[in-house]
Amino acid sequence: MINQSAEPGEPTEGGQKPSLFLNRELSWLRFNLRVLEEAENRRHPLLERVKFLTIFATNLDEFFMIRVSGLRRQVTAATGGATPDGMTPSEQILTINRELDVHYERYNRCWKEEILPALREARIHVLHYTELTQTEREAIQQYFHREIFPVLTPLAFDPTHPFPHISNLSFNLAVLVQHPERGDCFARVKVPDAFPRLVPIPTDEDVALQQMGLGKTGKTQRFVWLDEVIAQNLDDLFPGLDVIASYPFRVTRDAEVAIEEDEASDLIEAMEEQLDQRDFTSAVRLELDATTPDHIREVLTRNLQLPPYLVYANNSPIGMAGLRELYALERPDLKDPPFLPSVPSSFSKSSSLLAAIRQRDVLLYHPYDSFMPVVEFLREAANDPDVVAIKQTLYRVNPKSPIIDALLEARVNGKQVAVLVELKARFDEENNIEWARKLEDEGVHVVYGVRGLKTHAKVCLIVRREPEGIRRYVHLGTGNYNVITSRIYTDASYFTCDEAICSDVSDLFNSLTGYSRKNSYAKLLVAPTMLRQQILDRIARETHRHRQQGDGYIAFKMNALVDTQCIQALYEASQAGVRIDLQVRGICCLRPGLPGISETITVISVVGRFLEHARIYYFHNGGQKEVLMGSADLMPRNLDHRVEVIFPVEDPQWREGIINEILGVGLRDNMQARRLLPNGTYERKQPTEGEAAVNSQDWLLTHWKSRP
Repeated sequence: MINQSAEPGEPTEGGQKPSLFLNRELSWLRFNLRVLEEAENRRHPLLERVKFLTIFATNLDEFFMIRVSGLRRQVTAATGGATPDGMTPSEQILTINRELDVHYERYNRCWKEEILPALREARIHVLHYTELTQTEREAIQQYFHREIFPVLTPLAFDPTHPFPHISNLSFNLAVLVQHPERGDCFARVKVPDAFPRLVPIPTDEDVALQQMGLGKTGKTQRFVWLDEVIAQNLDDLFPGLDVIASYPFRVTRDAEVAIEEDEASDLIEAMEEQLDQRDFTSAVRLELDATTPDHIREVLTRNLQLPPYLVYANNSPIGMAGLRELYALERPDLKDPPFLPSVPSSFSKSSSLLAAIRQRDVLLYHPYDSFMPVVEFLREAANDPDVVAIKQTLYRVNPKSPIIDALLEARVNGKQVAVLVELKARFDEENNIEWARKLEDEGVHVVYGVRGLKTHAKVCLIVRREPEGIRRYVHLGTGNYNVITSRIYTDASYFTCDEAICSDVSDLFNSLTGYSRKNSYAKLLVAPTMLRQQILDRIARETHRHRQQGDGYIAFKMNALVDTQCIQALYEASQAGVRIDLQVRGICCLRPGLPGISETITVISVVGRFLEHARIYYFHNGGQKEVLMGSADLMPRNLDHRVEVIFPVEDPQWREGIINEILGVGLRDNMQARRLLPNGTYERKQPTEGEAAVNSQDWLLTHWKSRP
């Protein structure tokens, strides 16, 4: 049981003071709150606000499946010491609950008092079943009997029927029926996921056209929740019984996949077996409608073996991620205006991307720059008779991927193709298994990573026979080889044929596909061998430089800052007077602005139209500016448990563009940026008197494409 009166304990890791660190889980919750704030932000078009609501809900689902489930395992097993901020697992769960009470309240208010009325004004109606007209009800009932009813399976729960299994994130109805012989009985009806969460309501015109066999108008903008449609037609599922009431609920389960790689003779089969068990893991959250009576709640919690502190009663519809269906509506007037990504002139003016890369390195910053040159890089290599080999890492790949198509085309054309597919990419495991098998079936050499590590590096190597001899070309990235996410994540791509970098990448692939134990590289920074130490060395170098010359400066851009050694090094640099600007989109465990500790450190978080995803590390280095980019955040999981690659940007023009435009404009953002305060809360930056308003993402949409 959780100690309700527990106070944060003493530090247990390296004698650190807990007051110097923010809690990882609470920092993440505050990031998700910033997402919710964007749903509340009336400057956004309406359906963009709906999108942020769905992101908030989806994020929270994953938080429970991974983070809360891990904390609960620690509480149950009485394992896990205090975190650097001094909190035990039980204290973290209690604090999470207190935070979520506030988040859920704002979430419900945003939906009911702001979004829902605004949708009505825009002629998009999300209705309760009781609000439907008689004609609409009749049409919905016909749809229910024709489409939904045959799929439903009511499951009784009594001494002769065990409590039914509730799968992860499924929508359900807890149904009370009165049996003439047994009295009140309990049953569960699963809301099938084969149907839209929001059922379109046919208009009178739709109904008339359908009766004439002419189809639909396609203009329906009225919807009703699927679970309410089923709830209002339960009598048909329980003929001869009286349906007393029904209450919606949803269960979240532990989604962590644990593979004993030493014991797995076939990693891909072991992963599939674990994925099959994901729906049967322990429950970590029960979501209920606030009107659910105590005896129904007790039945569910007892049989799901859930403590009361993991039960959440909601005043809004459960599982609001289903609102993404609204965002799919053809209402461009309610969305951000579309934009056309640019292509650098060095690529657009050249008939060969490889020839352009021979002339100079090329930087792309997505989504402002198109991701298609990355695809064309592979397509050109696949069809170039002088290309002899392609090697690539794949972490998250979209369905119907042109990247996969290009690799398969290369194999058909006789190239040697080797691909590392990371099977342990969370929530993409099944997709990656499918791609791995497809590639293997076509003769591609597929490996599944390094034992005990995730391969998170984003690297592609092309080997080409040229008149001067073998030449290698490399693409290095901060994001995945995923065309879909490249349109909504800000990430960098870097193309080079620099011999030292290409040699490093060759050595890296040899270590990934073979038994090489190379630990040092000429230019690349590679985890888990040396990356942390190389970052620490550079922070120390900047600290020493500042003590000698007074011109030290560090600017980092990343998704998360958690690693205690890196945080302590930044504290030491700040105490020496080094000015440090951090752009940390999500989790940040460093406390900025502490007197005598971190007074020269600022931390901002930009949450906006695009997901800030690039990782950039800039050291002023006495004017010999060093810019590093890559796949790794400063987190223990990245530095100790993953294969990561950070690479230098040595082209002076691109380096200055990164410093002045990507980093610099981000720091000037006073519209979408929030400033982290020493107590762990965030305040939105505002333009001061006479200061121009800057939305960094809007600025880049306008200006990045116009660079020389």
